[in-house]
Amino acid sequence: MENNVTEFIFMGLSQNEKVQQLCFFLFLLFYMTLMTGNFLIIMTIQRSPNLNSPMYFFLSFLSFVDICYSSVTAPKLIIDSQAKVKSISFVGCMVQLFFSHLFGCTEIFILTVMAYDRYVAICKPLRYMTIMDRKVCSILVVTCWLGGFVHSFIQTILTVQLPFCGPNLIDHYFCDVHPLLKLACTETYMVGLTVIANSGMISLSCFVILMGSYIVILLSFKTRSSEGRRKALSTCASHITVVILFFVPCLFIYLRPSTTFTEDKMVAVFYTIITPMLNPLIYTLRNTEVKNAMKRLWVGRLLDRNKRDSGVKLSGTGIACIVPVSKRVAGNKSVITS
Repeated sequence: MENNVTEFIFMGLSQNEKVQQLCFFLFLLFYMTLMTGNFLIIMTIQRSPNLNSPMYFFLSFLSFVDICYSSVTAPKLIIDSQAKVKSISFVGCMVQLFFSHLFGCTEIFILTVMAYDRYVAICKPLRYMTIMDRKVCSILVVTCWLGGFVHSFIQTILTVQLPFCGPNLIDHYFCDVHPLLKLACTETYMVGLTVIANSGMISLSCFVILMGSYIVILLSFKTRSSEGRRKALSTCASHITVVILFFVPCLFIYLRPSTTFTEDKMVAVFYTIITPMLNPLIYTLRNTEVKNAMKRLWVGRLLDRNKRDSGVKLSGTGIACIVPVSKRVAGNKSVITS
């Protein structure tokens, strides 16, 4: 069957104009907070010499992926909340599908790598820097990107070859696999099973590995001192919070047959916007090292700038006071000479 669809129309989160106006301001605030928080984490880690451990290396990449992931869907959602017709071209839809799965799957793999990093740091502290050296960390990050690319390529190829002959109305706010399968003019049962095997099983297997690693970490606390237990528990608690907020919605969406529910749009908001926005808050509020580094880097720089500005004002005032005095002395000398 031929593909007669050249563009798709999003239904968005709501058809109510007042709700759309609320969504515009709300998600604009969310997106600005997301961009600012993740950018601050990246800059703080890059400019702080004491944040050079593998955990912060992976955290900076997680913040970068969060920025990219949300930028695939959030700007379009914000713009469409002010548009009467929420349209996207067929090519643009496939591009959005590819990059949303690329960054989403890459984030899943990075979270899994971060759990492994915490396992090595807590359970094998003496060998931590030997096992997780910079070369190994770089290889793990590249592997995450390659895994995300392969996953996204399969999802996009499966979807782009489907015939779409109408209607072209997508009950969502971005292009995803399940809403597009619903519009295809052919049987999509096998494609739906492949999506479950690709997206659902990746999410489920990584989630099981993550929770298993954190269970092992929690069991190892019995042999630790109270201070070491408190610090390790604080670090793991932030990681577990992010994992639950990101993985539970993903499992709800992708670990089921190719059916769509009205709740899918709100659930998708959690893993595309809410979780990337909360990641900086979760990691900074529960991490003393990051909070102290931010204070030294940003608050200290602001205080230094204020000191320089006040110094310039004082020096300017001093010059202004001295000049009239020198003129009066010169004037007095001229009077005495005459």
